[in-house]
Amino acid sequence: MRRKLIILGLILASVNLLDAQKIFVWFDAGLKAQAGPTGLYNQAVVDAADVDYAISSGLSYGAKFGVNFGYNAVTFDVMLNDSKAEFEHQDFVGSTEVRTSTLDLYVLYRNEKNLSYFEIGPKYSFLRDASWRRIADGSSSDPTDVTDQYKGGFAGVLGFGVNLVGTDGRFSGKLGLRFEYGITDIVSEEGQLANAPVLVDGLYTDGYKGSHPIFAGVVFELNWGIGYYGVTKCGGRTKFFFL
Repeated sequence: MRRKLIILGLILASVNLLDAQKIFVWFDAGLKAQAGPTGLYNQAVVDAADVDYAISSGLSYGAKFGVNFGYNAVTFDVMLNDSKAEFEHQDFVGSTEVRTSTLDLYVLYRNEKNLSYFEIGPKYSFLRDASWRRIADGSSSDPTDVTDQYKGGFAGVLGFGVNLVGTDGRFSGKLGLRFEYGITDIVSEEGQLANAPVLVDGLYTDGYKGSHPIFAGVVFELNWGIGYYGVTKCGGRTKFFFL
């Protein structure tokens, strides 16, 4: 009985200590992954009579660091991304596929309240490599390296989700939806000359059109609280406290 009272007293003392501190900013870090449909939006492909879009998908995984101010935060994501864009062709039975691998850096504003969150901001992708292949009759050709036909670029990001587990800042698991649209054209000058992304003659009969990466999918993250800057309400000095 005495041991239980001591443990209870320590818990209450910890709670009172937190209540006696004014928190200015707190930090968390986590792991995250996202998956869903991907593609390259190109107006010339949309207008082409002999080329159509096919369903393709992508996967990203990486880490997150957050700087939090009450209900608001700035989050920094670093993720490795593997995306595909597939096109069906009428002039032969089959399709072509472009696969790009990038290192993605996100800087997002996040508002989190009532166990839900909303985020918006930019992303910049550094191109790691790109490949192209033809798929027909259930088989595919060996990938061709087309890294010189592509480049990195900026994208706009919009997302929202809910908190699944954890509410005290020490640990949390979140599930949400994220939408991304490439603001800049990711095809290089070499790619323009080769009629990227589909690599067929006659694609740009009405002038060159840029290719913009798109993504819409599910994102999941696990977060751990690191610590916070605060000061005791009785007038103590500002210091960093580990969670």
